[in-house]
Amino acid sequence: MNEYEIGILDYIWNHLHNFVCDIFFPLITHLGDAGIFWIILALLFLVFRKTRKIGIAVAFSLIVDLILCNVILKPIVHRIRPYTLNPDMFEQIKLLIHANPPTDYSFPSGHTAASFAAAFALLFQKSKYSIPAIILASLIAFSRLYLYIHFPTDVLGGIAVGVIAGFIGSLLCNLLSGYIKRKKGIDL
Repeated sequence: MNEYEIGILDYIWNHLHNFVCDIFFPLITHLGDAGIFWIILALLFLVFRKTRKIGIAVAFSLIVDLILCNVILKPIVHRIRPYTLNPDMFEQIKLLIHANPPTDYSFPSGHTAASFAAAFALLFQKSKYSIPAIILASLIAFSRLYLYIHFPTDVLGGIAVGVIAGFIGSLLCNLLSGYIKRKKGIDL
């Protein structure tokens, strides 16, 4: 499997790299660092009563994602990063992202999982922001391949974890909202 996946990464590296993408994709990938973009988005939604329920759904989804991805799956799977199989890539990646490449485990892609968790929480809450969020999540996911930081199956695994986390987070939010409405007679 690794040979096939390295072949995909090598193809992307050898055929898609150019000056514009070498600026664009590191910027896009940094939006996913520690889920910060999505955390800020959730906080912004929480501030306004009209979007508070959406903010809660995104926050719950990110928490579920953190547990599934970083607490459960990464430690169990113990998958190395692709650049460790191709050590010449380390310095090139370092130059592109202006930092050392990540050293934690590779599966699933945390950037991808958090991005899709937030985007699908928006989708499941029927937010008008869901399509732009899914587009951004997809760009972040592709950036992980472009930068040789994740295997394609890491990204696919991240998408799956994100969709599941988005569903669970949205479901938890809806359950909380229903409970509060029944007990207190108010909407989130």
